[in-house]
Amino acid sequence: MSITKAQQEVDNWIKNHGVRYFNELTNMAQLTEEVGEVARIIARRYGEQSEKESDKKKDLGEELADVLFVTLCLANQTGVDLQDAFDRKLELKTKRDHDRHHNNEKLK
Repeated sequence: MSITKAQQEVDNWIKNHGVRYFNELTNMAQLTEEVGEVARIIARRYGEQSEKESDKKKDLGEELADVLFVTLCLANQTGVDLQDAFDRKLELKTKRDHDRHHNNEKLK
């Protein structure tokens, strides 16, 4: 699914199930909360912190999808064409960082 299609799907979901978008500040707070849940899983599952029994059932994919959903909501309600923004960012990173990482001794 393209990012454009995902934005449309989220907008349709909001219209049919969500009543309306939360305001931008509320969605920003929700995004922060969701990123925190991703960070908790990563820190405990892949980092050095021990994982609590209750955290072992957490689905990283589901939490990442929550981050994506709220990001798409914010893009929709602020008029951002996220497909265009992503395409431009990828092009910029490709030009800017073409040799940068290949020349990074830390990555060898």
